[in-house]
Amino acid sequence: MTQPMVAILDDEPEIRRMLSNALEDAGFRTASFARATEFEAALNTMSPDVCLVDLGLPDRDGLTLVHRLALESGASVIIISGRTQVQDRVTGLELGADDYIVKPFEPSEVVARVRARLRSPKSGVKSSQTARFNGWTAHFDRYILEDNSGEETAFSHAEGEVLRLFLDAPKRLISRAQMQETLGGVAGESFDRAMDVRISRLRTKLKEDPKNPRLIKTIYGAGYIFLGDVNWG
Repeated sequence: MTQPMVAILDDEPEIRRMLSNALEDAGFRTASFARATEFEAALNTMSPDVCLVDLGLPDRDGLTLVHRLALESGASVIIISGRTQVQDRVTGLELGADDYIVKPFEPSEVVARVRARLRSPKSGVKSSQTARFNGWTAHFDRYILEDNSGEETAFSHAEGEVLRLFLDAPKRLISRAQMQETLGGVAGESFDRAMDVRISRLRTKLKEDPKNPRLIKTIYGAGYIFLGDVNWG
């Protein structure tokens, strides 16, 4: 069986070496890059399962690259950054990152986060890639939401994971613990913040009233319920 591929994008040679050694010792294949242009060129022939992306790149804004990967790639995206402000984390998650790790970090933590992302079901697992609900059509093969008028809105890979979770279990309570178990990730404040951001963005794209959402209901202290009528295929 082919081992999962992890792409590492960081301009610090020691960090690339440290992460490559830790991940390869854990059984992963790795490919390392110092510049965004090298990484993007390699994506023409390489399909990583997880991308570790530093935000402080010498030739490209890391957040722009994260957003592109989230929209266009089936890979999970984990930011590794020295930026410690809460707003930096929120922005990274809003742009589609699946996780955010602050430097300095222990290599074992990164390995654990990568494994958690690989336990998360990929969007291609279900045979049908199209779901219809309450006047909306979700195209998971193109990461597009389409309304009744044909207007299209893109969603990220990370947002798509949460949306698929809701569409697979309509009108059933989904707890935070169930979300963490199904989607992968390390339980705690970082995971909770990531889920809050993704759900908020999904509500906006579904044109929900933030004070009284009709489709994604918050059950305080318990979790969420998706109230739509869903048809796959």
